[in-house]
Amino acid sequence: RLPGDYYLNNSISTMKFSMLAIAAAAMSSGVNGFAVNHASFGVRSATSLKSAAVDVDTKAALATAANEARGLAMDSIAAAHSGHMGLPLGAAEIGATLYGGELQYNAQDPTWMNRDRFILSAGHGSMFLYSWLNLAGYDLPMEELKNFRQHHSQTPGHPEFPNSEHTTPGIECTTGPLGQGVANAVGFAVSEKMAAAKYNTEEHKIFGHHIYALAGDGCFQEGVSAEAAAFAAHEKLDNLIVLYDANEVTLDKMAEYTQSEDIIKRYEAYGWEVYDIDGHDLDVVQETIAAAKASDNGKPKFIKCNTIIGKGMEETEGTNAAHGEAGVPYVDNAKKNIGLPEGEKWFVSEGTRDYFKGVQEKNTAVYEEWQKTYAAWSEANPELAKELEAAIADDVMPAEEMIKAIPATEASAEATRVSGNKAIQEVAKLVPNYISGSADLHGSCRNYIEDGGNFGAGFDKSYAGKNLYFGIREHAMGSILNGIAYHGIFKASGSTFAVFVDYFRPTIRVAALAELGRVSYVLTHDSIGVGEDGPTHQPVETVSGLRVFPNLDVWRPSDAEETVASFVSSVTRKEGPTALIFSRQNMDQNDAVDYMERREGALKGAYIAKKETEDLDLIILATGSEVQHALKAAADLPGARVVSMPCMSVYERQSDDYKESVLPSSCTKRIAMEAGVSGLWYKYASKVVGVDRFGFSAPGDIVMSELGMTPENLSEQIASMN
Repeated sequence: RLPGDYYLNNSISTMKFSMLAIAAAAMSSGVNGFAVNHASFGVRSATSLKSAAVDVDTKAALATAANEARGLAMDSIAAAHSGHMGLPLGAAEIGATLYGGELQYNAQDPTWMNRDRFILSAGHGSMFLYSWLNLAGYDLPMEELKNFRQHHSQTPGHPEFPNSEHTTPGIECTTGPLGQGVANAVGFAVSEKMAAAKYNTEEHKIFGHHIYALAGDGCFQEGVSAEAAAFAAHEKLDNLIVLYDANEVTLDKMAEYTQSEDIIKRYEAYGWEVYDIDGHDLDVVQETIAAAKASDNGKPKFIKCNTIIGKGMEETEGTNAAHGEAGVPYVDNAKKNIGLPEGEKWFVSEGTRDYFKGVQEKNTAVYEEWQKTYAAWSEANPELAKELEAAIADDVMPAEEMIKAIPATEASAEATRVSGNKAIQEVAKLVPNYISGSADLHGSCRNYIEDGGNFGAGFDKSYAGKNLYFGIREHAMGSILNGIAYHGIFKASGSTFAVFVDYFRPTIRVAALAELGRVSYVLTHDSIGVGEDGPTHQPVETVSGLRVFPNLDVWRPSDAEETVASFVSSVTRKEGPTALIFSRQNMDQNDAVDYMERREGALKGAYIAKKETEDLDLIILATGSEVQHALKAAADLPGARVVSMPCMSVYERQSDDYKESVLPSSCTKRIAMEAGVSGLWYKYASKVVGVDRFGFSAPGDIVMSELGMTPENLSEQIASMN
């Protein structure tokens, strides 16, 4: 070990480029190099810091690793001529501290259920994450870093949760839209608390990990993070640690141009435990994270890490130019200045590799001890273990079997939101890891799981509860649902009125592209049938607006049996999320068709709800509340077939033979009806009876009648086709 004054008094230019030489460069201007030009930060916290400072050898190794991670990011972004350099350079000490000792993980088993989760909310800084995953020993080889942002690489421009396009290990969450990762992290924290309450026993603790999110100014300017932060504090999610990369820069301008709040006071007001530190001081970063982990006081943790964006690249550091790839021309000089060998790209010293081998050895020891605990827990609790393993594997009864396990509804005329309430009770019995929540509309949307208990802290709530009360926070609800799904144990649904889906539409988009089959949405009050509340609450474009999302199944069932099928599909689908669109108003049941035939037909997305009795000369397509009108209009038309199409996307996935059997190409005289915009239906019909305008305030039946949603109007439109 070299004496401390060696780092201060010897010229880097005379050293060999060993691990200690790079550490010397990092430490020659202070603890971690590149003297911080902010004021002295210190730490402000509700608790005192008790951890010992990082020992000198470890500090040298972490300082070296931080600079080598900077080098990896610079080289990859320069090679791609694309990317965001500011965060990977500015937050390197945070990465070194987390992956170099504070995170609980096993790089050889990246899906270990009790690992800590790290979410890069500021997803544009993805090379931060890729660099540290490589250094920490995950199966992300250097060749993938060299292919940053290239086609078919495992290092896309923003981190992507493992899916059919990318399977990068160590990526816990798809991020990019700012603020989403912070709110997703709240969902992770919910899921961890729920898992601990459900599966831990007095004798064995198998869940006990922390959720970390690294976020920037943009994440905290986005409202979704504020919604989620309020929820997290209210429900006392003290397993959540959010690190704020506070570099005082946004893309267009310095942050002071658009923000002047005291974010520490804001998070204190929410009820978080807050810290304000120098994000480049390894001792302080480590002490603070250790203190945050140790504090089980019912408060989530907010650590403001004051950093210099683009640290190490003197031409751009500390300015908004450092955010993106503007520093590419200065990469070689910057690498030289931080002690990396000239002319060598993607350099990692043997010392850093050795250090992380040591980290892996320590992590493996923790992992193996946990495996013993899990084995003992599993032996003592075989039924719980079977349930947990099925939940993690997403092993549920196939849809074709589940619809048979649910009794016939025997419903009279009723709203599909009422049918949905009955269906969710049956589904919750068959899928033990199914949970649900609402943005203050359990009573209206009817998705409360009876006898499931309420999730959270205080009042009648517990962390074992299956019903989440999100408050009037739709955007946070969508992000939290995604976080629960990413965590990989529970299936989660959330409800609101369909017209308010636009408050959390961005989260649905991410769920669809991340292929989150564990997420579904219960969206009621589906059309102009809402009535008196008027056009602000009457969706006309909403359902079609959801249908255009790739990989989102949108169900609008026409009766209680189709509603059962839609709920079953939502919990058995693996490839992506599902939206369930239910009515406020009562609808007739199509009892002319056997209940199981309706369920089986609905599971195929479309089926014959009424078969023609003479040669086929007309097909009437409808969905939701309009199927009853189609059946009435076809009653006196022996050559008419009625096709109920509760889910277009599911129908499109059927075989060509099946689709031809439902909608034979020989019959081109087709008309469709839906109480919403008409555009998408022209794929299936030459004429559409729709609602291509906003509604108005009046009783629902009057609105429906005035805007043509009646069997009489449908009959007139059919007659006009002759």
